[in-house]
Amino acid sequence: MPLSVAVIIAGTVALLMNRKESLSKKIDIFCKGAGHSNIILMCIIFVLAGAFAGVAKEMGAVESTVNLGLSLLPANLLMVGLFIIGCFISTSMGTSMGTVVALAPIGLGIATQTDIPTALAMATVIGGAMFGDNLSMISDTTIAAVRTQQTQMKDKFKVNFFIVLPGAIVTAILLGIITLGNHASVTGDHPYELVKVLPYVAVLVAALLGVNVLIVLLGGTIFAGIIGIAYGSYDFLGFLQTVAKGVMSMEDIAIVAILIGGLVEIIKYNGGIDYLLHFVTSKIRSKKGAEFGIASLVSVADIATANNTISIIITGPLAKNIADEYEIDGRKSASILDLFSSCWQGIVPYGGQLLAAASIASISPVSIIPYSFYPILMGICGVIAILVGYPRLQRKEKAINTNQPLKEKSL
Repeated sequence: MPLSVAVIIAGTVALLMNRKESLSKKIDIFCKGAGHSNIILMCIIFVLAGAFAGVAKEMGAVESTVNLGLSLLPANLLMVGLFIIGCFISTSMGTSMGTVVALAPIGLGIATQTDIPTALAMATVIGGAMFGDNLSMISDTTIAAVRTQQTQMKDKFKVNFFIVLPGAIVTAILLGIITLGNHASVTGDHPYELVKVLPYVAVLVAALLGVNVLIVLLGGTIFAGIIGIAYGSYDFLGFLQTVAKGVMSMEDIAIVAILIGGLVEIIKYNGGIDYLLHFVTSKIRSKKGAEFGIASLVSVADIATANNTISIIITGPLAKNIADEYEIDGRKSASILDLFSSCWQGIVPYGGQLLAAASIASISPVSIIPYSFYPILMGICGVIAILVGYPRLQRKEKAINTNQPLKEKSL
């Protein structure tokens, strides 16, 4: 069943509850939540990210980025190189599924030339894909985490990056040890043009410098379009058509986000959010407990939906309330949401990433799980970061009214 249908059914049930209020009143409340400024801005960012990704892909950025990585792949460190390439490509593209589709055939080819298990090769590709899905400036999971926690993209990236970096390093070491002695060459020509990789680099650098995300994505789309037109990938009309296709590719997630915004608002009005907040916080005794509570909420949501973006959108408002009550910095709560949803998304055998990789390799998705080093280590890094209180952040924000955007406070 499409997730949008499930959300519509849940929304209908929520509207039929609380018979003390008229249906028209509850519909108004639903529409207020669906049209909240944070929800609408999130959807705008989604479609702009889709436009950029579509334009960049059509002009050859994905192919050049993959081939650049393959040309640098060392013959004696195949899985390590494949993992690092996956990390870079997924961070550039902002999509774990796109990374899996692009690299899984390469991983399969390497496995057939060596005695490296096919499941290990697929797990390596998925690990690299989840690294970027968790960190990319144009990833829908990152966008959702940042918007629901009302923090800045670059700030969340810096916090999140240093939490998961040890996991990535340990994964690379494990892959190097396990595949030591295996040699193979990635056959075929892998032509690339560095200029076609520049839009990804420009978007990453601009976002880290703190440029407004809307400007980053608009500028990146125009930059990629100029390169595409200059290299004959499309003319101006083709560029506009590619933008439209990119926007349409994000239509489903944008609609679901709007529907969930309305659903959460009506649940809140009916007292459901207060009940959940009381239930969760009644088990919490400390700030660390609150962080584990947020991690648990988004983990359960992702295991249930097998979609890390949707799990963040669903649990984000509740996580924000918990973060405000226990004075958890928005950068940390956003990182926890994104990290734990991506962790489980790289492990559950019915998730899109494992299913796609397993389908390409003609193996069972369950066989990939024992080799899912990075998603498991990402979760372990998240747990350790909560236990040791890392990083120690000075809270920038404090909510006065959770229905209103947070404002910067001088420290």
